[in-house]
Amino acid sequence: MDVKKIPLNDLHEKIGGKMVAFAGYNMPVRYSSDIEEHMAVRQAVGVFDVSHMGEFKIEGPQALELIQRVTSNDASKLVNGQAQYSCLPNNSGGIVDDLIVYKLKDNDYLLVVNASNIEKDWNWISKFNTQGAVMKNVSDRICLFAVQGPKATAVVQKLTSVDLSSIAYYHFAIGELAGVKDVIISNTGYTGAGGFELYVDHGSAEKVWHALFEAGQEEGIKPIGLGARDTLRLEMGFCLYGNDIDDTTSPLEAGLGWITKFTKSFTHSEELLKQKEAGVQRKLVGFKMIDKGIPRHDYEILDVEGRKIGKVTSGTQSPMLSQGIGLGYVTISHSKPGAEIFISVRGKALKAVVSKLPLI
Repeated sequence: MDVKKIPLNDLHEKIGGKMVAFAGYNMPVRYSSDIEEHMAVRQAVGVFDVSHMGEFKIEGPQALELIQRVTSNDASKLVNGQAQYSCLPNNSGGIVDDLIVYKLKDNDYLLVVNASNIEKDWNWISKFNTQGAVMKNVSDRICLFAVQGPKATAVVQKLTSVDLSSIAYYHFAIGELAGVKDVIISNTGYTGAGGFELYVDHGSAEKVWHALFEAGQEEGIKPIGLGARDTLRLEMGFCLYGNDIDDTTSPLEAGLGWITKFTKSFTHSEELLKQKEAGVQRKLVGFKMIDKGIPRHDYEILDVEGRKIGKVTSGTQSPMLSQGIGLGYVTISHSKPGAEIFISVRGKALKAVVSKLPLI
């Protein structure tokens, strides 16, 4: 498969980004060190170029009906300028993808999907588009910059007359930023550190990138790679598609019951409702290592007797806690915070404890 390049690929190489293939795209994994970049976002401000993400426009009088049919959350509750975390359930109890639904205005929505699933999601949604909603794949026309950290708002505010303090969490405004019109300024992110995600036309992306770094000089702004993006989201317990959720995990097992609304009908909703009523057999939990060690994807999770009770889906060393943390599926009897579990690391059973999310 050919690896695609994001519009600012050459710029990232020039400023020292270590590029790796990720989700079919050449992406910056780090610029300095993962820990340094992680701490920059927790303590100051960093910018992620996540332009590999996919964007679909869904328009017309049938737009909402289509979105309601394919997503688990209730998009009818959205007002103009509001965003919603949701997922696309499949026909067998798993998840096609997780996504964010933006209501731009009546009959005009933007869906933001994972880079690795652009084609898969497009085909899936198209299959249900029997009433003639207008679908446009605008993934290659939009660049996405996530400006994250406690100083992010101060930096972005220097570049726009839009009052950022008036944009609530999971809401957005469309306005001029760094002299570029029609930028979606969204109070969302994947770090738990606060900040904004900026959706910019690809032709103006470099201008906005340079403006951000000029505006954020005194705040110590840094470019941030995918390495720190992963450790930041893991400290918060945010799911990563392909690791913590996939075609075989139900949203209820994954702790996504809060985005699964049975007040409407959607793909596989009757079966998921039955699962909710019967109770799930396994659950995605966060955990912290008690023994020294770093949990990794697919490591086995054991009980005190050494029996397998699940597996790790994501794991890392937390820069904030200086200890191993992770997410994984375990049997219901071991899913309560405080439960003692063991992670099988290279043949050794290392003690860990199930912990409430976020992990920091």
